[in-house]
Amino acid sequence: MSNRPLEKVSTGLRTVTAPNSGTEQSRASKTAQPSNGLANHALEHIGDIMETGQNTRTRTLLPGRGREGGLELILRVAVAAEFIGHGAFGIFGKEGWVAYYAALGIPESAAWVLMPITGGVDIILGLLVLAWPMRLPVAWMAFWGLFTATLRPLAGESIWEVVERSYNYGVPLLLLLVYGIGTATERRSLRHWLTVVREVPVITTAQKKKFAMLLRVVIGLYLIGHGALGLIAHKGLLLKGYASIGLNNLVDDPATLNTAIGSFEIVLGLLVLSYPHKAILAGVLVWKLATEMLYVTMGAYGAGFEVLERASSYAAPLALIYLTSRLGGKSASEPDEGKERQPAGRS
Repeated sequence: MSNRPLEKVSTGLRTVTAPNSGTEQSRASKTAQPSNGLANHALEHIGDIMETGQNTRTRTLLPGRGREGGLELILRVAVAAEFIGHGAFGIFGKEGWVAYYAALGIPESAAWVLMPITGGVDIILGLLVLAWPMRLPVAWMAFWGLFTATLRPLAGESIWEVVERSYNYGVPLLLLLVYGIGTATERRSLRHWLTVVREVPVITTAQKKKFAMLLRVVIGLYLIGHGALGLIAHKGLLLKGYASIGLNNLVDDPATLNTAIGSFEIVLGLLVLSYPHKAILAGVLVWKLATEMLYVTMGAYGAGFEVLERASSYAAPLALIYLTSRLGGKSASEPDEGKERQPAGRS
């Protein structure tokens, strides 16, 4: 703080001269000039306010700010939307989930009882990561995304369902890596995993490349997996979606649509894995949004939540575009490799 002229604090009985440049000077003045209790109390109150303000400025750092905060914000909002959308189906009940509980040996009667509980936990996790992100809940979300995806083939669905849902576990995993899992000592501390993340780690060039590769794999897998569901698994729900916008009128055999669109998505996925140009990634983002909106055009149950639940699939190409454009090279202002974090509120 800058040095400012001394000010007069009047008590009505006598005047005490005190500096207003900080807590220590204010308290020093009180010691040097003992006066009546009212003057001392006034000066102490002023000093406490100034000290509290300084401490608050260092404690109110929130994720989603700073040079690397944009990436964290994209991922965090997407993961929150994914779990809130998924949890809504548990609250309202979804018949398709009964088979997944059955794969775990849970009867249908119990499944309907457990659905709202499962959904409620998902929604709580989504709100938690949105407002108070902590490493342990994010790690659980990555595991839960993989676990629920694995239940699908166990319930008799195609193995490509696990591949197509790479965003359900890949994006939460990346968010955890962005927060950093900490040193070996920190990882052994439960407090480390349950502390609210209030600063965004600085992403070094090496980390940026690893994160970008993870996003490429996530995008490539969900495109290839979705394409294979049409081309190989001949998923009927896809044909219903295409028919909802009249694409079936363009071909003699509707199954041709699964073959053509599935092949296109597989090629697109391979292209992202090999050459993730920003224009291609933008096209993937638009394509994914358009295909998931088919839930709305076909009037599917909970269509809005189906679209919301897939937020991580839209965030993946957006995050990769962000990485390649905003963190495309090591700038002169980037800290050394040894510096791991910067305050989230700094730029």
